Amino acid sequence: MFLAMVCYAAMILYVDSHGDYILGGLFGIHGTDSTIDTLHRLPEALQCSTLTFLPAGYQQLQVFRFTIEEINNSTDLLPGVILGYEIFDYCTDSLNFRAALDFLSSKGVVPFINIPRKVISVTGPFGSQKTLTVAPLFMANLMPMVNHGASSVELSNKYLYPSFFRTIPSDYYQVRAIVRILQYFNWNWIAFFGSDNAYSQDALTVFMDELKTANICLAFNGILSGDTSKYFDMFDKLNILNINVVVVFANIEFVIPFIEKAIEKRVRKVWIASETWSLNQDLMNADGIEALGVIIGMSIQGQGTLLGLDNFIINTMHQQNDTKCPSGSQVKKTCNQVCFECLKTNPEIITHQDPTFNFAIYSAVYAVAHALHKVLECGSSSCNNSRPFLPYVVSLAVWISFTLYNETMVFDESVLRVVDLLDGCALIGFAGTTNAAAVTDLQAPVLRCSKDCDAGYRRVQTAFHSCCFDCEICIAGTYINSSADPYTCLPCKEDEWSQNASTSCNKCFLQYLYETELLSVGLMFSASFIIGTSVAIAVLFAYNYNTPVVRSAGGKMCFFLLSCLALSSTCVFFFIGRPEHIDCIMRNPAFAVFYSACLSCLAVRSFQIVCVFKMATNLPKAYEFWVKHNGQWLIIVLFVVVQLFLCTLWIAVDGPKPVQTKVQTQIMFDCTLGNSAIFYLIIIFLGLLSVACFSFAYMGTDLPENYNEGKSITFSLLIFYISWAVFLTVRLSSSEKTTAAVNAISILCSLYGILYGYFFPKSYIIIFKPENNTTAYFQTSIQSYTLHTSSM
Repeated sequence: MFLAMVCYAAMILYVDSHGDYILGGLFGIHGTDSTIDTLHRLPEALQCSTLTFLPAGYQQLQVFRFTIEEINNSTDLLPGVILGYEIFDYCTDSLNFRAALDFLSSKGVVPFINIPRKVISVTGPFGSQKTLTVAPLFMANLMPMVNHGASSVELSNKYLYPSFFRTIPSDYYQVRAIVRILQYFNWNWIAFFGSDNAYSQDALTVFMDELKTANICLAFNGILSGDTSKYFDMFDKLNILNINVVVVFANIEFVIPFIEKAIEKRVRKVWIASETWSLNQDLMNADGIEALGVIIGMSIQGQGTLLGLDNFIINTMHQQNDTKCPSGSQVKKTCNQVCFECLKTNPEIITHQDPTFNFAIYSAVYAVAHALHKVLECGSSSCNNSRPFLPYVVSLAVWISFTLYNETMVFDESVLRVVDLLDGCALIGFAGTTNAAAVTDLQAPVLRCSKDCDAGYRRVQTAFHSCCFDCEICIAGTYINSSADPYTCLPCKEDEWSQNASTSCNKCFLQYLYETELLSVGLMFSASFIIGTSVAIAVLFAYNYNTPVVRSAGGKMCFFLLSCLALSSTCVFFFIGRPEHIDCIMRNPAFAVFYSACLSCLAVRSFQIVCVFKMATNLPKAYEFWVKHNGQWLIIVLFVVVQLFLCTLWIAVDGPKPVQTKVQTQIMFDCTLGNSAIFYLIIIFLGLLSVACFSFAYMGTDLPENYNEGKSITFSLLIFYISWAVFLTVRLSSSEKTTAAVNAISILCSLYGILYGYFFPKSYIIIFKPENNTTAYFQTSIQSYTLHTSSM
């Protein structure tokens, strides 16, 4: 406390106790080259004037005074009220508490009870770390701190800092703007340099969170400190890691030596500067700055030049230089300033400092003035300033909107909003570019760890960072959606296809016999014709049932044979359309049963004719037994039952089932064979029946012409053999759609063979040669056959 009391006089720069209400200001007029304060081992005062003079801080102080003088000279905002100010040089953190206590004091004493304080608000200090150090003292009393240069995200916490307000965006918005710049130029391999304080570390935390969703990799994180000897090693690491984009988010006292070393090393990169140094005049005019490459700077978007500010600064400094200030205690009363550099500095140096925060200070003072206007219930000519009030009343009144330079100002949770460009930050460029437009129009180089994969290629991560990868083609049948997942080739759906290096899948063409196809229409017409023809022949035979032709064709057996032909033809309809399980059952298995019945009838009919003409004479007892016990029907039933058993066994064990096969761009729908052993056993059984038919037909080649079925049955069997030989060949070598069509055609051919070979000749005789359909004609044929055989 002794040290603080001694330093008190050395810290005061301006005091104006003549105002009705006092506004406090903390501005860094002097400072050290780093954040590490000078170590004091003796109880001696540290004079701020012995530290480095900071022209930018002095300019901010003048803006504070200029704004108060402007308000006092106007009768619109606070008529009849004079604002005073008390300003302290915030030269070092170790001396800040005495200034804060002075602001919180009342008549030279810091009270522990809620009574009106010496000042009603505080503006400053500049910088997040300095603000975080002193802010808790003011928060305990809910004194409004309207800050112009503390952007730490932590200060947005209204639970910890309920009466803290600021007129610049928080680092959250600045960091988001930087990330948006990186995304705009498609840069994802970067380094981040910051100091070991709240300003940089809070920004780094936000930065890391933003990078996760932006697909940007932080390849290197460097800490700037007072030890500049490590900077060259850091630059070497940037080159080793092939990093060409460097974000520097640190206080100016750390940035200056870092950038100076970068100039010395000629580290040519793309630099992204935070608002603390993006418009620093010393760096912008430094020799060799062009060697750094491109520097993209973030800057607080201000209003621009404050009208009358430069003249105010020049006139004020000239007046101070013209005044001869006495020494000792009179300094405070007369010149009211302990800043010898301020008297010696050329006013143009002050006016040419970075103006970024001028409007932020200007609007901060006006925010307090407008709050005071509300608290004092000011009218057009006067204010009610007869009663004292506590600081928290001003804090509550600060939540108000007002207009400055045609801009509407309003506080939200943590910041006074002025503009909304890149989340409240302006984009500038220097060292090769001159303004934001030039930066966004750059032909941006590819500054990435790995080049983006071509369309249809996936990333294969090769290092810890996701930004480093190789590229691998997505093979046929897969695709990649790089915007959703650039690392995975996704398989196409079952009904889709793709080529190599595809970014999407195409719908497969479904291959089966569509109902509307010409081939399908032809098959259905052919099957319908068989059904219609079988019915017509059955009607014809029924009408001529007692004629010799019908009786020689088999009589009742003809109707059974025609019924089996019609039922067999219905199987063709199950080849049309997308096959289901019932379709597969009703195709070949049903056909095998009904067609076996047809072949059985033909075989028995051939055998029966041979018996009549040969066995009846040579084997009379066998023939008698055959006729007495209806041998023909027993054989037919036996053959049909055997085939039905085989087909039932086929279905039960492993019958035909729907199957779909993807072939390039098509999906073929068909039925499987099921159990191949049983399938071929069924084919063999049909083959044996056909051989029996052929054998009996051959045995009857010398029978009377009216009873000679050899030619017709042989014709039917030849068609049967040829059609199924073609089907089996196609089955082994062609597509499923072709297989289904050939299968249906084979069935139709087999049926048409019987229809044309067996029934059409007989129907022709009935209709067109009725003279041959008489008993006399048939008896004449038999007699001729008997005479011929007896003479041999």
